[in-house]
Amino acid sequence: MQSERGSAQAFRFRDRELSERILERIKSLGVKIKVMHVCGTHQDTLVRFGLEPLLEGVGVEVRQGPGCPVCVTTTGEIEEALALARAGKGVLTFGDMMKVPGATGSLRDAKAEGADVRVVYSSLDALRIAKEEPAKEFVYLGIGFETTAPSTAALVLRETPPNLKILSFHRLVPPALEAILEMGEIKLEGFIEPGHVSVIIGEKAYEFITERYGMPQVIAGFEPLDLLMASYMLAKMKKEGKPALVNEYRRAVRREGNQRALKAIEDAFTPVKKEWRGFPSIPSSALEIREEFSEKNARVVYEDLLKEVTLPVRKGFQGKQVAPAVLSLSPLPP
Repeated sequence: MQSERGSAQAFRFRDRELSERILERIKSLGVKIKVMHVCGTHQDTLVRFGLEPLLEGVGVEVRQGPGCPVCVTTTGEIEEALALARAGKGVLTFGDMMKVPGATGSLRDAKAEGADVRVVYSSLDALRIAKEEPAKEFVYLGIGFETTAPSTAALVLRETPPNLKILSFHRLVPPALEAILEMGEIKLEGFIEPGHVSVIIGEKAYEFITERYGMPQVIAGFEPLDLLMASYMLAKMKKEGKPALVNEYRRAVRREGNQRALKAIEDAFTPVKKEWRGFPSIPSSALEIREEFSEKNARVVYEDLLKEVTLPVRKGFQGKQVAPAVLSLSPLPP
C-alpha cells in the first residue's frame, strides 16, 4: 500500500495535463524573466524531462548556477589530495571526485599510477576502513554543500581512529548566491533554491537575499511540477513587482531547517574565505575544521607535505608567463 501511494504521488508530480496548465498560466502573465538554479538535481530534471525549451517558450530562461560541489572544487584542492595520495596516504573519496582535473592529473590518474585512492559512499565507510587497517594513514575528502557537511561533522566530533584525517572541501550555498549578486555580471530576476540543501539550512538562511537585494526566491523540490511551479511563482512575483522568498518544497523544508545538523556543522567547522572553481574568493563560503579539532585536520597534520604544493606556471594573455599560484594552506584563513 505504501509503494502504491508513493507511485501515485510521483505520478501526480509528473502530471502532463497539470504541467500544461502551469505553462499556460506562466504564458498568460506575459513576462520574460531570467532565473538561476543552483542545484545539480534541478539541472538533471530540466534536461531529463525537456523543461528548458518549454519554459523558454513561455518567457522563462533558466540559467545554471554553481550547484555542483564537485565542479566548484578548485584545482589547488585537487592538488592537495593528489599530494597526499602520492605521498602514500590512503585517500577516501566519493566517486564523483575521481575524474575532476587538478594541475597535474586527477585522482583517477593517481590511482592508475599506483596510489591508494578508494571510492567510499559515506563517512561511515571511511571510518570502517580506517578501523580495519590501523597501520595505514587515511585521509577522507569532505565534499559537498550543507547537505553532506553534517556527515563529515560527525567524523570531526566523534571519537575516530588516529590514522583517519579529514580534508574539508565543503562549501556553503548562501554566500555564493550573494557573491553572484555582488558581481553583477549576470542580470538575474530570481533564484530557484536547492531542495536538499534547504532541508538542512531551512528557509531562514535565504531571507537576507530578498531583504538586502530585493531578489525573488523559490525553494523547489525535484519533480517536474516542482520546477514548473517555482518558475510560475517567480514570474508572478515579477509581474506583481513583489519580490519574496517562497517555499514550494514545504513537504520537506522547514523555516528553521534541521537544527541538529546545523548544530553539528557549527560545532565542527568554522566558515572561511575560499576560492571556488570559476569564481574569485568568496567570504565565509567554505568550511574548515575548527582549531580545537586540528589533530583531525589533514591540512594541519600534513602541513609540511602540503605547503610545498604549487600550481604550474600558466600562460597569461599574449603568451606571457604568470607566476606559480601557491596554495593558501592556513587551516583558518581570513
